[in-house]
Amino acid sequence: MKRRRVVRVLLGKPGLDGHDRGIKILAQALKDVGVEVIYTGLHQSVAQIALTAVQEDVDVIGVSILSGAHMTLVPELLGQLNALGAGDKKVVVGGFIPDRDDRAQLEAVGAAKVFDQDVPITETVSTIISLAD
Repeated sequence: MKRRRVVRVLLGKPGLDGHDRGIKILAQALKDVGVEVIYTGLHQSVAQIALTAVQEDVDVIGVSILSGAHMTLVPELLGQLNALGAGDKKVVVGGFIPDRDDRAQLEAVGAAKVFDQDVPITETVSTIISLAD
């Protein structure tokens, strides 16, 4: 029987946003299905998140942004990953991204998936796992 490899996901909270309940719930839900989760904690710079993702050789990077700075932070993260030679890493975004146009624009610039706050956690988990394959 072939054993499936362990999916590795880095979760981060870039910028000054101090609300981390949602990302901690996502981290636990991912762990519950066997995903290895690296959580960088609050108030991380985009550069720190990108560097940690490369150092940890993760499959997917998830960022939660509630501050409204998603249109700045996500393109910056994608740029940092490209600069580190890791532009192939999948980036997912969640938190509070209320504007459908913003979600579409973030995906157009390279985010693999942008979740709005109404997506069930089970759907978020299954999407992240599918992106890692």
